[in-house]
Amino acid sequence: MREKYNKKIKDKNYHDQIEGRNSVIELLESGKDINKIFISKGERHGSINKIIAIAKEKRVIIVEKDKKQMNEMAQTQNYQGVIAIVPPFQYCEIDDILEEAKNKNEEPFVLILDGIEDPHNLGSIIRTAETVGIHGIIIPKRRAVGVNSTVNKVSAGAVEHMKIARVTNISDSIEKLKKEGLWICGTDINADKYYYDQNLKGALAIVIGNEGNGISKKVKSNCDFLVKIPMKGKITSLNASVSTGIIIYEAMKQRM
Repeated sequence: MREKYNKKIKDKNYHDQIEGRNSVIELLESGKDINKIFISKGERHGSINKIIAIAKEKRVIIVEKDKKQMNEMAQTQNYQGVIAIVPPFQYCEIDDILEEAKNKNEEPFVLILDGIEDPHNLGSIIRTAETVGIHGIIIPKRRAVGVNSTVNKVSAGAVEHMKIARVTNISDSIEKLKKEGLWICGTDINADKYYYDQNLKGALAIVIGNEGNGISKKVKSNCDFLVKIPMKGKITSLNASVSTGIIIYEAMKQRM
């Protein structure tokens, strides 16, 4: 039944789902459109009450369903008794990201993800990027995960506050950013310089590669410089979201 329900969503592509209490609260507080919110029958405690109160205030339709029906609808395992139905995620343009920096009177601070495939990684990256003040994230349309219910839930609602551009070609996007005055910093285990020895101030885009293969050869060649994270253990690579967090926090520290 769940497969049938999810196939219906995929085929018609008429809406997305946001699942989990924190994510739905962030969604409600963001002011974005919500078609309706489904809540498991009997779930009337804790933050569910807050969701119901805000939804009523904003005149969002609330529908109660039994647990079996909710389980069939859910696209994640731990949806916490609440599912919001929303219009499909609206990706932005690169120009919108640059405009965001301009509106804040800040030097552009952009994250480029070259082929992140794990939705949990993407969700974690978005959450961390929002906390350090990244103006926007660029992801490819092909061979990479897009924003879905898992990404939204793992991001703890940060997706609602982050501009994300989905592009056909990462290298072309890098060239566009260069023309706008941004320096492009790539991450590579074989780089000569450690990330904390590199100047990460000013207009900057940081490129994070695929979980297994890192940055593609073509994208790497388009970077202005490359940095690496020191490692002493037997494992020679870090989780993509962890690597991202380490480097963008260093950039934030320098920019402060």
